[in-house]
Parts: sequence; C-alpha cells; structure tokens
Amino acid sequence: MAASCATYSDALARTRHTIVAVLETRRSIAIAGNMGAGKSTLVEFLAQQYGVRPFYEPNDENPYLPDFYRDMKRWAFRSQLFFLSNKFRLHQELDRTPGVVALDRTIFEDAEIFATALHEMKKIDKRDWATYWGFYQAILDAIRPPDLLIYLRCSMRTLRQRIRLRGRAMEKDVPLAYLKRLDRLYEKWLASYTMSEVLILDTDNLDYIHDLVHQLDVMRRIEAVLPPECSRPVR
Repeated sequence: MAASCATYSDALARTRHTIVAVLETRRSIAIAGNMGAGKSTLVEFLAQQYGVRPFYEPNDENPYLPDFYRDMKRWAFRSQLFFLSNKFRLHQELDRTPGVVALDRTIFEDAEIFATALHEMKKIDKRDWATYWGFYQAILDAIRPPDLLIYLRCSMRTLRQRIRLRGRAMEKDVPLAYLKRLDRLYEKWLASYTMSEVLILDTDNLDYIHDLVHQLDVMRRIEAVLPPECSRPVR
C-alpha cells in the first residue's frame, strides 16, 4: 500500500512539474491565410484539441473603417497604421502570455499583404508608405516570431463562398480582383518567410470540425511540427 501511494505521489509530482514547465514556457502558433480561408475555425480547433489559449483578430475596432470604405485613398494610411499599432499591442500581450497560444492572423500579414496591396493600388503614397514601413520594421525588432506558422491555402471559388456564408458587411462586396491580389501577395510572402517552421494546409475540401477522418489527418500533420509543449492531452 505504501509503495502504491509513493508511486502515485511520484507520478503526481511529475505531472505537476510538467504542467508548471509548460505554463512557464511561452510558445506561439500563428494561423495565416486570406479572408475566408478558415483561420478562426482552426484557432478554435487548436484550442479545443490542445488547450492552447486563442487570440483572435479584432475585426470591428478600427474607427477609421467607415471613412476608409467611403474614401480609400484619403484614409488608407491612417486605417492601416491603426491596424498595425493594434496588432503590435496584441503581439506584445501574446509575448507576455505563458503557455501555448494560437493567433488568428499575424502582424506580418497586416503589412506584407493588406497594406502592401493598398500601396500597390496607389491608395497609400510613397511618403506615407515609407513612414508605415519604417514603423513595421521597428516592430519586427521588438516582437518574437511564432514558433510555428500554419498557412491555410484556399481557391478563389471557396474563399468567395465562405465570405458570402459568414455574411460580414464589410466583406460582402470585396472584388474578385482584390482577393486575387491578396492571394498573390500571400504566396510571395510565404515563399520568402524564414522566421519559423511552416505548415501549409490546403483547406478547399478540409472539414476538421465535422469530419473525423479530416480531424485525424490535420492533427497528425500539425503534431508532426508542433513544439513538444503542445502535445494533445489524453482524453
């Protein structure tokens, strides 16, 4: 009996030690992808399966958005600068959070994809772009890159279907040409991204919420590249 109690106590102590080590270790998983690719859904999936803390992109907090949609050229710079500073604060909070976190869209995408697209479209002029890009480069020196980047690749047809289904007012009239521009910039950025391990998931026919086979496939692929602290808890 005493031996059994000792064995149980040792196992409990080891478990507590492991939990403390995980909580004291900061690890981050970033989810990247175009509008409608399924980022928020994957963050929810990771939170449910692995107990990671989710961080979602704030969609409705930018006070410049109504003006931006009325006059993009006038308000693009200020709107994107607001997004960048807000995402910087989110990354700072993420860097201070112990344990493992999953982030829905990164600050890299704000600059490398969305702001770059507006600059290409002549909505942000050269002077404002130099100011924005200098701020972004300074931010990169002040934050930790993710330990794992999961990129969700998706066809234009599927993206448009998902955007229509979720019914966000600000997205309902997004032109196909704009989505294609974002997709091109995503692929260009991904090709040069070297800050962490990258896992690419093609999500056109992937349903890891309702399809058990898809769940197991996604979990197998993610676990192959996850930091060891993120192992799935035994159920």
